[in-house]
Amino acid sequence: MKLLGAVLLAVGLLSTAAWGEQQPPWPDEPSRTCFFQILSDQDSEFCRGHLEIIYPELGDVGCMYIPVCHQYRRRMSREWGSPRVRYAKAEKSKKYVLVLVDPDAPSRADPKNRFWRHWLVTDIPGTELRTGDIKGHVLTGYMRPTPPPRSGYHRYQLLLYEQPAHEAIALSPQERVSLGAWAMESFVEHFRLGSPVASTQFLTKHYEE
Repeated sequence: MKLLGAVLLAVGLLSTAAWGEQQPPWPDEPSRTCFFQILSDQDSEFCRGHLEIIYPELGDVGCMYIPVCHQYRRRMSREWGSPRVRYAKAEKSKKYVLVLVDPDAPSRADPKNRFWRHWLVTDIPGTELRTGDIKGHVLTGYMRPTPPPRSGYHRYQLLLYEQPAHEAIALSPQERVSLGAWAMESFVEHFRLGSPVASTQFLTKHYEE
């Protein structure tokens, strides 16, 4: 009987150990799972033409929320430089204009400073867009996405325009002074850029929220 009891006890302990290994971590333990959520139908409609915006570790963030895990939001706001931008359909013989704006400054509920200009590059050869390593002529250097605290999610919209041949594009002295409340539509109309050939966006908010 003693031998049988010992065997049953050993089997019970092994079963308990195996069951424990299959359980999820305790609630107070940090989760290693990182969830990537795509945008809602309304916001996803902005993503057209397969334009890619590629950040370290995250890859193409087009049409998605930036996850809070692994401090991705903080690193995007404080550490990472300009992303790679790739457009596989770019024509080698043409040049393009790239615009990155925040239409939700200071918040989506009260966008009185839209559009906040985060990046503006002209004269981008199609060959550079095909590889994602763009240079071109920088009119506004890349500004990291930095949503203010308690302002909710901000949309960061990337638009790519075909640049008219022999068109010299520049910002006015007033536009160079301020990044906020930029009249992007007037800029597009003035330089006859037309509709974007491709566009995408991602959403993020202050990294401590």
